[in-house]
Amino acid sequence: MLQTRFVIAAVALFACCATASAQFAPPPARPAAPRATAPSPRAASCHNGASFDRFLADVKSQAVAAGVSQRTISEASPYLVYDQGIVNRDRGQRVFGQLFTEFAGRMAAPYRMQNGQQHIKHHAAAFARAEKEYGVPPAVIAAFWGLESDFGVNMGNLPTLKSLVSLAYDCRRSEMFVKETIAALKIIDRGDLTPEEMVGSWAGELGQTQFLPVHYVNYAVDYDGDGRRDLLRSEDDVIGSTANYIANGLKWRRGEPWLEEIKVPQNLPWDQTDLTVQLPRSKWAQLGVTYPDGRPLPNDDLAASVLLPMGRNGPAFMAYPNFAAYTEWNNSLIYSTTAGYLATRIAGAAPMRKPAQPVAQLPFNELKQLQQLLVQAGFNVGKVDGVLGQQSRAAVKAMQIKFGLPADSWPTAELLARMRGGTAQAQPGAVVR
Repeated sequence: MLQTRFVIAAVALFACCATASAQFAPPPARPAAPRATAPSPRAASCHNGASFDRFLADVKSQAVAAGVSQRTISEASPYLVYDQGIVNRDRGQRVFGQLFTEFAGRMAAPYRMQNGQQHIKHHAAAFARAEKEYGVPPAVIAAFWGLESDFGVNMGNLPTLKSLVSLAYDCRRSEMFVKETIAALKIIDRGDLTPEEMVGSWAGELGQTQFLPVHYVNYAVDYDGDGRRDLLRSEDDVIGSTANYIANGLKWRRGEPWLEEIKVPQNLPWDQTDLTVQLPRSKWAQLGVTYPDGRPLPNDDLAASVLLPMGRNGPAFMAYPNFAAYTEWNNSLIYSTTAGYLATRIAGAAPMRKPAQPVAQLPFNELKQLQQLLVQAGFNVGKVDGVLGQQSRAAVKAMQIKFGLPADSWPTAELLARMRGGTAQAQPGAVVR
């Protein structure tokens, strides 16, 4: 996980097609020391032209200055090699271009909900302890556990040190991954894992809930009392550590909800439906928001936002302050909403309602063109990649307000046609039920 949890952590998620009946994590593979590959010539450009070997020597010096022993440096050195393939994967990644209902339907499938409930029963003592100490409900922990690795079945199979140091030498996020490399050495130094045991995703994440090393150092706890913080094999350590990170790293608010499905009226002021807008539940009730079965919302002052991951015609949720922990864990709205929804399902909530009508999604090329037009209009949408991220959604809402369209942040053919400056309708997008 990253400080603001970048999307890279979720790429491994797409490899998670584990057998639904798998219950316990197998011992992680222990590969031989990895082979090096030659860096791209541009990799040295942000290091004053230094070769990888010179760069690595500097990283080792920084690690020693941070308290890592020479013994650990020596043990780790065979694994601190460059792999251009890791960098290529990082630069070529494309994730979360799907509709929320498609992604959630697969990743929050009934079998994963049932697996979460079974793990809560099987590890009842550890979950109860974690909830008492950290205030994080078992379902919240279990949902992340299931999404990140299918409860330890898919943790990745690449040498962590190789991944980290390769991404550290690359210029895109060098400073961040230098810190992660040093943190990984600290994990070895304090006896939690050996260099050969450090196997995980290509992005350097470790364990059954996919901690980046900085978070492993800061939040991993020894919950089974064996003297090590082992997030690869100890389910108790995974439960306690994940609860500690959610509570203290992501500032979870004890005793408060995180996400609930709702029903919204067609005359809702759509410009208010945004995670940046929080109103008391009593106010949302006055505006006609109810639970899906028509029951009224509580008439209280608990702050909440209306979240529409697919616009006004798709599923609707009430997102509470605790939902910020999900967007901090992973800043992809599709991932964070799916994780929150899966947690509600594990906790006993009913499946979300299907949209009354099919929801149209702009094809990739048209969404990319819309982003380009938004950039030309002066908006920062991040990378123009045909993926609807938070910055693109904010820009879409602003233009919907300008054109007098329902400002629900969902890009439509009508908005694209307006931005093209023409009167003809754009080609309809793909329709997904």
